[in-house]
Amino acid sequence: MVDVDYEGSRRELQTDAGVLRYHEVGDGPPLLLLHGSGPGVTGWQNYRGVVGELGERFRCLILEFPGFGVSDPGDGHPMMMAGASVGRFLDGLGLDEVDVVGNSMGGIVAVNVAIAAPQRVRRLVTVGGPGKALFSHGPSEGIKLLCEFTDNPSREGLVRWLHSMVYDPAVVTEELIEERWRLATDPTTLAIAKRMYSTEAFAATMAAAKKSTAAPYWSQLDKVQAPTLLTWGRDDRVSPLDMAMLPMRDIPRAELHVLPDCGHWTMIEAREAWLSAALAFLTRPESADRLP
Repeated sequence: MVDVDYEGSRRELQTDAGVLRYHEVGDGPPLLLLHGSGPGVTGWQNYRGVVGELGERFRCLILEFPGFGVSDPGDGHPMMMAGASVGRFLDGLGLDEVDVVGNSMGGIVAVNVAIAAPQRVRRLVTVGGPGKALFSHGPSEGIKLLCEFTDNPSREGLVRWLHSMVYDPAVVTEELIEERWRLATDPTTLAIAKRMYSTEAFAATMAAAKKSTAAPYWSQLDKVQAPTLLTWGRDDRVSPLDMAMLPMRDIPRAELHVLPDCGHWTMIEAREAWLSAALAFLTRPESADRLP
């Protein structure tokens, strides 16, 4: 395992939309890691527990999306800013093609990149997303708790949401709660989060999606050319497992790995099993990828 050092791995990239901050760990082919969207989240928090092992085989690049308190904030919707930042980041580093790991919202961002610019994604691993609920009722328990916290931030509300992210409540430590609380209640970060997860903003997004004539990303999954490993917690209460059915069926070279007794954070709660599956997939010979 390579050394994992927060300060030593910090990097900055100036772009035309502000400074993007990221962490760089390891050496080898580039592996871009994209984080999720919950209160107080950062890319470092999502991947610090696995980047040491991934860094043995890859040049790991953990991008901090605009609007989450690390990179410069930006004026747009967090999801839109996240998507636009990936192209700027890859262009800025001169990277034409990368492997990508995306957690939750980061998985949706990664799939959108794979649809719009398939030449940039060699292989794709997702964690608890993308997809569309086929059997469960939406919004999910985790999304409802996320909106409740964003509307009225409280420490108790944050703990309730964090518990919805995991199967084992012991994963939610006091240290994790304090770390998340500190960043989630930063005034600028909270204001940007309200653009996405306040009850009003979330309802407006859903209403706009119903009226839109544009094809949603989940209806274009057949355009993803990259071999894709979908990893999912069997007990995910944020993105229920039935969401995996559509990408599993429609992405031509998709494989689904379901981890038992595990919630939304498979790379944290099922660390060893997730690493084993992700590394095996990312490092296997290309001849092992079956063509559709």
